[in-house]
Amino acid sequence: MTEFGTAMRGRSVFVTGAYGMLGGWLVRALLNRGAAVTVLRRDDVRASLLRLDGLERRCSVVHGDLLTPGLISRAIGEYECDTVFHLAAQTIVGTANRSPVSTFETNVRGTWLLMDACREHGVARTVVAASDKAYGAHETLPYREELPLQPRYPYDVSKACTDLIARSYWHTYGVPVAVTRLANIYGGGDLNRSRLLPEAIAAVLRGRRPVVRSDGSPERDFLYVEDAVDAYLAICDALDADGDPAGPVDGDPARPRARGEAFNAGGDRPRSVRSVLDAVIRIGGVDLDLDIRGIGTPTGEIDRQYVDSTKLRERTGWAPRIDLDTGIARTLEWYRAHPDALGG
Repeated sequence: MTEFGTAMRGRSVFVTGAYGMLGGWLVRALLNRGAAVTVLRRDDVRASLLRLDGLERRCSVVHGDLLTPGLISRAIGEYECDTVFHLAAQTIVGTANRSPVSTFETNVRGTWLLMDACREHGVARTVVAASDKAYGAHETLPYREELPLQPRYPYDVSKACTDLIARSYWHTYGVPVAVTRLANIYGGGDLNRSRLLPEAIAAVLRGRRPVVRSDGSPERDFLYVEDAVDAYLAICDALDADGDPAGPVDGDPARPRARGEAFNAGGDRPRSVRSVLDAVIRIGGVDLDLDIRGIGTPTGEIDRQYVDSTKLRERTGWAPRIDLDTGIARTLEWYRAHPDALGG
């Protein structure tokens, strides 16, 4: 079984979005592989995986906002970072619909500020989080990387911009960067109750009926957080491989394995919202019915979304290891061990 990110030992790594769920798990993996990790902290976030599991004490912490002029450049320069993972974003669809300007500021302007700092300091490898939402609605599924990005709603548009801006820095300036288009990520440490699984798990653990905002029919692709971390590390490894004569695809230097590329990563099959919540109830061992409050798909969301991970699999050897039932069981176990994480 391939372990990704083994070359991280001794590297200086800068992570934005480290206080989010995925960011916290990524930081854990980087620290366990011997990297020196610097994280960006905007707010005094008391409840986060980085703090709940004591990871923050093992990192250098830069205080400030992604949008603060010169801050990212200073952090990368002063900590001599050779690797960057950019996960910071406004990630909530409902918030984006209510506050599009702040979403565009963070997700779009924040991306070009970070990418320009990477250009300025010659960062050797950068991985940027875009999203499968950037594809928008397509009649043909699953999403493949060659499909056009045709988003309609503020969050989706902001992630498409993130994607295009990041990759433009490879094509124009030679900055070694790749972007991720990941499916819905779940796992322990997601404290945002507006998301499907944290709210459902909080309900099950407290004996409440899980609320469904749709009619339960929308389909999504779910990826366990540790598989998502492996995807990031695999892409980072592939960026290094491009510097090796044997690294480019089929030995063709005009076809880099990762630089300037976008990669999907998902759980390899779509699941209806209802089936996922039924699994949470079953695995949680409770006798509850769903509280279905919606009709069809909520406004501003796409009915069916799932990705094809073939490109990432072929170029890196990555594949999801954790099936949905196992992932839900691990997620429930994490929240049982952290009873205060989700509040009431």
